[in-house]
Amino acid sequence: MANRPHLVTRGARTPRALVLLLHGGRADSLAAAPRGVAYLRMLPFGWAAAAAGPGVAVWRLRYRYRGWNEPERHPVADTRWALERAARRHPGVPVILVGHSMGGRVALHVATDPGVAGICALAPWIEPPDRGLPAKPGRPLLIAHGDRDRITDPVESARFAAAHDGRFELVRGDDHTMLRRWRTWNRLVTAFVAASL
Repeated sequence: MANRPHLVTRGARTPRALVLLLHGGRADSLAAAPRGVAYLRMLPFGWAAAAAGPGVAVWRLRYRYRGWNEPERHPVADTRWALERAARRHPGVPVILVGHSMGGRVALHVATDPGVAGICALAPWIEPPDRGLPAKPGRPLLIAHGDRDRITDPVESARFAAAHDGRFELVRGDDHTMLRRWRTWNRLVTAFVAASL
């Protein structure tokens, strides 16, 4: 449904950590977010997160709308809705955000929200100036970007990571799809979630 976000929850019923997957999208679109390529691209990262150790729950969020839709920023509101549900269902359990492209941008926007324990942004959409971003997340931050990405900018990712006390990983030989070096991307997610635990 276009008017309500959707969550798929998997993993431990009483988790010690929860990973929230945030898919990509478009700058502007009020079309319903489909279970399409951007959404399905997050599936392997769910498996990678679950491999980080026992007791990890993985939640996949599908936004109401395909677009970011400035100034409403619909996926930010949808992610906060999911974080509130996580806090109600699993009080005190840390939430690790894993987002790709627009999902990476969303993760950075909610980095200081209650319950967020770490941010893993994969090829995030970062366009300065963005006054909605926190000055310092104060949580573990990993930004990874392919050096052949022509959709989002690896230079901006590196700059943002350096300015916000984050770690930056350049994935050589890959682009925005993250398919050529998929093992590398999955390893990065697994290691980040494991370290955040």
